Amino acid sequence: MSNTDKNRVCPVELAGGLDNKIRRLFQNPYRILKPYILPGMKVFELGCGPGYFTPVIAELAGESGRVVAADLQDDMLNILKGKIAGTLFEKRIEIHKCGNNNIGYNGNAGFIYAFYVIHEIPDKERLFSELYGMLDPGGRMLIVEPPFHVSGKEFSAMMGIILAAGFRVVKYPKMFPNRSVLLEKPV
Repeated sequence: MSNTDKNRVCPVELAGGLDNKIRRLFQNPYRILKPYILPGMKVFELGCGPGYFTPVIAELAGESGRVVAADLQDDMLNILKGKIAGTLFEKRIEIHKCGNNNIGYNGNAGFIYAFYVIHEIPDKERLFSELYGMLDPGGRMLIVEPPFHVSGKEFSAMMGIILAAGFRVVKYPKMFPNRSVLLEKPV
């Protein structure tokens, strides 16, 4: 697979495959996120797609929590808007459209979640610099990457960029078969 293929954004035509009941058997949002998201947290979800994880994040963050669901594609964000329209999550979830070369979000977050999205972003130095600036001191970020797109060598290279941006590794959570890391912005 060429580097161009690795940086290709998942098309909206695959949105149905990203959000279905069968996926929940293998990638249960509650099991993945419950250890990290607390009531009252402000969570930034990078690459939310059609919102597979977003309502669960909003539920875990609770009534006093806030979720910023960010994606590059209008069509993905429109699917998510339709999913939360008329629900109690509609007021807890802010939809944010990323720019072509940046996240473009001026707010902050106590937790950032990036599932199967980092490999799609070509300028990782800029990305991690931007994420570091958004994260509250002491805040954490969970990154999960697919092994079929990200080799061990590529994940190690990504970790070098992450550490150079100022993040500290908290742990490498086991999420077979994925490559994952929990990071923290030092206080």
